Amino acid sequence: MDAQVSKPLIPPAPKVHARDLTDLGAAWAMMRNMVGAWSESGFDTLMIPYNFLGQPGLVVSDPAGVRQVLGSHAARYRRPFQISRILRPIVGDGLLLTEGEIWRRQRKALAPAFTPKAVETLLPHFMAAGQTLAEGLAGQDRVNLSETFHRATLDAVLRALFSRAASGEGAQLGKIARDYLQGQANVNLFDLLARAPGDFGFAERPRRTVGARWMTAVTALIDARRADAPQSQGRDLLDSLLAARDEDGRPLPDLEIRDQCGTMLAAGFETTSRLLFWATYLLALDSATQARVRAEILTFPPDRIRSLEDLSAWPLTRSVLLETLRLYPPAPMMSREVIAEDEIQGCKVSPGHVITISPWLIHRHRKLWDQPTAFLPERFMGHPSPWGMDAFIPFGAGPRVCIGASFAMAESQILLGSLLSRFEVNMADDRPVIPVARISLGPDREPDFRLTPIRRT
Repeated sequence: MDAQVSKPLIPPAPKVHARDLTDLGAAWAMMRNMVGAWSESGFDTLMIPYNFLGQPGLVVSDPAGVRQVLGSHAARYRRPFQISRILRPIVGDGLLLTEGEIWRRQRKALAPAFTPKAVETLLPHFMAAGQTLAEGLAGQDRVNLSETFHRATLDAVLRALFSRAASGEGAQLGKIARDYLQGQANVNLFDLLARAPGDFGFAERPRRTVGARWMTAVTALIDARRADAPQSQGRDLLDSLLAARDEDGRPLPDLEIRDQCGTMLAAGFETTSRLLFWATYLLALDSATQARVRAEILTFPPDRIRSLEDLSAWPLTRSVLLETLRLYPPAPMMSREVIAEDEIQGCKVSPGHVITISPWLIHRHRKLWDQPTAFLPERFMGHPSPWGMDAFIPFGAGPRVCIGASFAMAESQILLGSLLSRFEVNMADDRPVIPVARISLGPDREPDFRLTPIRRT
């Protein structure tokens, strides 16, 4: 008799609606969970015109259309001001929100800090954070890994940015960021109804208040790091920012350095934390794949990592992270406002239209992927550059693709390797964990995981 072929894991997901929601129904669903508002048609249709609360728009899932909006015709689109309302208090005028010539100047100045060679110099910081993660879990058999990964990724980013661990002011910064991202960063009704940047300004006060605390804390860390510069342990990202020069050869202004640091912290630790949570959740549900990943890691343990090339010894680990990014993209929805007439795959759009691009939808689209809802890391094995895959956009696409993608992948591999080389991970209960999307894609609850120490021979 033929050996039974195990079925692939189908992880829990929000309900897919049988039909499109009404404006009010969609507004309510969007505020509760951005990935919970999609209907069946979204996963079968590549281009969907819509009208949301009187705002005409177009959902673009066709990869050619996405490349057009985010790439070849990017100058005809801009980020809607509603996104800036939510993020500017903690990222300021950093790379994430700037547009046009200011963005191009910033991107060019920051690019040297994120080359593969530059990221490689940061590996000791990731290794130190991984060691701290593993040591902190020793002796615990039941843990909240969502909280653990928040601390670990904050630790990694603070080390890489300021050459300091996540303690004291760093720990306080993490608390501010988490409070903001889980509270003020949620889309509210005023964001959906606003038609100009100044609309409903009263609703922005809580964001501005927390944002001011955040920027004060970031400035304090920069000042402390500058004061300790002669004693800093090796090169870090602040070194790169201080050494960066604009096109006229001038150093970056202090305010811009603050905003870029705020951007790297806010965007860096939260999204990577979510990636690690979901990857560990998937591996806890798929014990066979977890065992294979661990065998790979133990063959070349984390303490032997010295270069990005060394990470190639973990191809399955990398593929698990890539498949996790497909199933749980950290930024599940992007939008662009049309500012010049265009035609996207036969659909004409005019100034004022909003283009919606959802990595969540694209990554699970039935016309773009085989078994789109299944956890199949093998689909990424043998793909040295998955960012070139048409229907895979976890870090965006085009000229504004995330500058820190290689940073995030190296950090994630090392932190995940540090965990799995020490522990077997299982769920403490059988309740499903459903993804909930606000700014980033997090869990609807923070479950406990059971840890079993690995006996090394």
